[in-house]
Amino acid sequence: MSMNDPITNALTKIRNAELASKKECILQPASKFLGELLRVAKENEYIQEYLMMENKGIITYKVKLNGKINTCKGIKPRHAVKKDNFEKYEKRYLPARDVGLLIVSTPQGIMTHTQAKQKGLGGRLIAFIY
Repeated sequence: MSMNDPITNALTKIRNAELASKKECILQPASKFLGELLRVAKENEYIQEYLMMENKGIITYKVKLNGKINTCKGIKPRHAVKKDNFEKYEKRYLPARDVGLLIVSTPQGIMTHTQAKQKGLGGRLIAFIY
């Protein structure tokens, strides 16, 4: 586990907690960026709930799992993707058509690759989840 990529570390913690059939996991160190990632996961019903706790400037997320994640990983390097170029990465990272999602950082914030396609936005690939 690399110490210099908190996003990948957090996703690994979530994946390991899911594999161990745990109901929740604690993510620390955390950032607002990770919070946005959790928001997307929750909107797409991959996690049940997440709670941000801040103590002396240190952000921690408590994530309630619902057993719907098979795997989730950070994507390195963070490929830049043009708005009409997602398909190549869908094939590379997702198991089947319409299964799972790529999480993309766009000029309009963090969203799924489907939302980015609908809005005609490109961005950088952050992670995938299914």
